[in-house]
Amino acid sequence: MTDDGAVTRAAAGPAAYWTPGTHILWRYRENGGEHVHIARPVTVVRDDAELLAVWLAPGTECVKPVLADGTPVHLEPLETRYTKPRAVQRDHWFGTGVLKLAQPGRPWSVWLFWDPGWVFKNWYVNLEQPLSRWSGGVDSEDHFLDISVHPDRSWHWRDEDEFAQAQRDGLMDAATAARVRAAGREAVARIRAWGAPYADGWQDWRPDPSWAVPSLPEDWDRTPAHVSS
Repeated sequence: MTDDGAVTRAAAGPAAYWTPGTHILWRYRENGGEHVHIARPVTVVRDDAELLAVWLAPGTECVKPVLADGTPVHLEPLETRYTKPRAVQRDHWFGTGVLKLAQPGRPWSVWLFWDPGWVFKNWYVNLEQPLSRWSGGVDSEDHFLDISVHPDRSWHWRDEDEFAQAQRDGLMDAATAARVRAAGREAVARIRAWGAPYADGWQDWRPDPSWAVPSLPEDWDRTPAHVSS
């Protein structure tokens, strides 16, 4: 902490663990490119050899992709969604916050969503490249295919149409798509077994009320030193 109570940013290298309350960036690279197109400042809840847990607070300023003319990506027809020129835009995370859980080396992270009043809604399995750690946060690349998991332990695939379109548009080759499908099957097996994180009680977790909403740094798109060197 600084004298004014603000949480300092992590300065340790990729192998270090962040203490609870530290502000880091959770970022995604663009598919088929090297630039960051999603950046979300988050607060570390837990970080150790078994799990990284972070809190994305309501109202957090983030960076998201949009079409070059500013149109939200989800409003573009699927057939041209991934081929039209894009830009990035600053925006805020509206609605309730999100708790993100990632086990080191896993090709997915699990997100928890609540309705207003802390009514637990669902878990969301985001299939992605295993997180790459750097001094200021973690980076990944989204793999389009996702899974929703409900409190009654039922589940269903999400965004299979986007997963197929990404392959048609050359953003994912057949070998990568096969690995993503295999990762999805492994994630489903873990859902059916109802082990971590589903049985760990994270839906009852609440953020520390003293935590400030992290700010979006001006250099949110900086290249990690271990990549640029």
